[in-house]
Amino acid sequence: MGMSAGDERAASPRDEEWPEAEKAEKLARGAALKWASGVFYRPEKLEGLGHYRRRETQRNNSIQSRLKSTVQSYLEGVSAGLEQLRSAAQEVQGVCQDLGAARWALLDSADHFQGLQQMRKLMEEHVQLASVVQVLPQIFSVHEVFSHILQLLHGQHLLEAHVELMMVEQLRDDILSQLHLRGLSGAQATVLSYFSGLQDLNESLAKQLWDIVGSSLRLVREDPVLFVTAVRIIEREEKIDDTLLLEATFLPPGRPKGWRQKFYQVLQDTITGGRFRAPRLDAEGPGLAKHLAALQKDIVCELCVVKDLMVQCVPAHYNILSVCTATYHQALSSHLQEILREDLDKQGLFLLLEWALRVYHSPEMMGHPDLLPEVDVSALDPLMSSELVDQTERRYVMKVKASVFEWMQRTLDVEFKEWFREEEPETDHEGFFQSALPAIVMQMLNENIQVASLITDSLQQKIYNMALEELEAFLGRLREALVQCGKEHQQDRAVPKYYISHLLAVLNNNLALSNSVASLHPDTACREVPGSLQAALDRMQKKATQLLLEELLLDLQPLCLQLPSRKWLSGSQLVGSMCEVIDKYAKDFSRVRKPVFTLLLAESELLVANQYLRALLQRKMVCKSREERGQLCHRLLQDATQLRELFCGLGLDRGQQSLEAVFALRELICLKDPALLSLEVLGFVTKYPDVSDEHISTLLDIRGDVSKEVRHVVLEMMAQHPQALPEGYRPIFSTILVPVPELPFCLRKGKCA
Repeated sequence: MGMSAGDERAASPRDEEWPEAEKAEKLARGAALKWASGVFYRPEKLEGLGHYRRRETQRNNSIQSRLKSTVQSYLEGVSAGLEQLRSAAQEVQGVCQDLGAARWALLDSADHFQGLQQMRKLMEEHVQLASVVQVLPQIFSVHEVFSHILQLLHGQHLLEAHVELMMVEQLRDDILSQLHLRGLSGAQATVLSYFSGLQDLNESLAKQLWDIVGSSLRLVREDPVLFVTAVRIIEREEKIDDTLLLEATFLPPGRPKGWRQKFYQVLQDTITGGRFRAPRLDAEGPGLAKHLAALQKDIVCELCVVKDLMVQCVPAHYNILSVCTATYHQALSSHLQEILREDLDKQGLFLLLEWALRVYHSPEMMGHPDLLPEVDVSALDPLMSSELVDQTERRYVMKVKASVFEWMQRTLDVEFKEWFREEEPETDHEGFFQSALPAIVMQMLNENIQVASLITDSLQQKIYNMALEELEAFLGRLREALVQCGKEHQQDRAVPKYYISHLLAVLNNNLALSNSVASLHPDTACREVPGSLQAALDRMQKKATQLLLEELLLDLQPLCLQLPSRKWLSGSQLVGSMCEVIDKYAKDFSRVRKPVFTLLLAESELLVANQYLRALLQRKMVCKSREERGQLCHRLLQDATQLRELFCGLGLDRGQQSLEAVFALRELICLKDPALLSLEVLGFVTKYPDVSDEHISTLLDIRGDVSKEVRHVVLEMMAQHPQALPEGYRPIFSTILVPVPELPFCLRKGKCA
């Protein structure tokens, strides 16, 4: 496996030339030694040394042979490449020699080329002259062609006229293009002057085309040939415009014509100019309904013509149905705005809103079965913008408000006159007094709300809010009229003759209005009466009740003036007379419905109790003995019992009566031991917290047996136990004023007791 010294010496020069080979040889030797030490580390393995040597020798020989063959093939390729490079160099040298010879040949023939340039110019001039000679007959016949085209136009042979017109235009444009390319702009004016008749012919043709387009809706029904001819001519011109614009080298005068755009403009002007500029009289007052109906009919008919006939006469890319639909839509929108600038009445505003928001989209117009599904205005802007709709609705509400105010005022005037008639108010089937006022008012308001519901929910809500405001204002005016009636009645109680009956009718009317207000609300689930309106109804009821109680008071006052007196104390029929007056009024009160009847009974009972106590406290009656106190207590018991039974018989529960205060006051007077007054007074004050020190002091005076010490204790006790009025408490004593006791006259030297 090792190497001899001669081999090492022989390898030294190569190692110096190829250091990589030396490194590779060292690596190979190291690998071989490592392998040999691994294989022959046992003595018995040395027997196979010869076998391993032969195998390695064969392998080395095989590797050397492959290396030799590879190197030989590389050497052969290099030889072929060198041969090819040698032949290429020779060919390049030959080409260089040929190019040099050609260069010298070109230099020798340069003078001959100048002669060829002159020939080229002559050739170009010859070609131009030949072209001119070819078109000279056409140029000379231009004016003759003009006359022929004019005749064709007069005979409405538009396609033939347009063909010849295009030929003449093409001839003119070719000449102008050639002049433009050669920079001969001065000659263009001469050409344009020569072809000046083209402009007139174009205008004449265009006029006939736009007349046809303007009559297109009629022509497509009667004879669509002219309309189709006009569209074909427009499309020809549009293609010529597109071609010239794409080339963008020379644009002849009058181009682009833009006749397709002009077609749309004329069609739109025809649609908008005919019926959307109607006279003013047709757009206001009673004529508005006829005007809108005519618009509806005409638009549906014309759109049907466009859909069924005109669409077939124009190319699909015209979208003629969509264009006409949008044109009608926009024209209608502008037309409605013009109408709204007029001072329309409420009927006109309603018709306009109904037509724009309901009829326009209904099957009667743009949703007509003959127009669907091709006609669809849902993708367009609203016919009336939301701001315009809201503004128009507010104008309509103001007009309706003025009308409602007028009708309500007229109803109020009639009602006021009814109060002074020499007849009782009418009654319903149950015998309750009433008038036609609630029915008239509610019918008027309800009809306006229901009419508004045909337009939009927002308009209905606006009318509803307006109705409540007007009803509240009407109740205020009705209350003022009632006050005026009351003043006239105070001056002469015989006027009106049936004053009380009409007041009772007013109460029934007020109750009917209160019960009907909830039905006005558009939402059936929401039936609440607004607070301000309920307050107006309550004020109205309170005022009528007050006037009735004033009448009752006027009849009771002569009787109350006799309280208290010795005659009364000894047993007169004073309270019996009061009961007769009360019973008479109660019979009148029975002509009102139960809620108000109960209220009148309660207020009447409170009035009677108040007047009875007022008479007792303001006209002091001091008991001189125990017998007089007993007699007073007996009289109070009889009077209070008689009055209580009267009101109970009329249907007023004891718990609702204020006459219990008379019974309580009687207990204070009947108390035998004055020393217990403080406890009794405390209970009395607790039950009737509106009683004052003056009231108690007056009661103590009526007893006639209360000492200064007891009085002081009672008043001190009241001062120590102030009472607050509980919620819902009906005051009894707070409206009763008692005379201020006279202070004793004191000398300056002494002190008052």
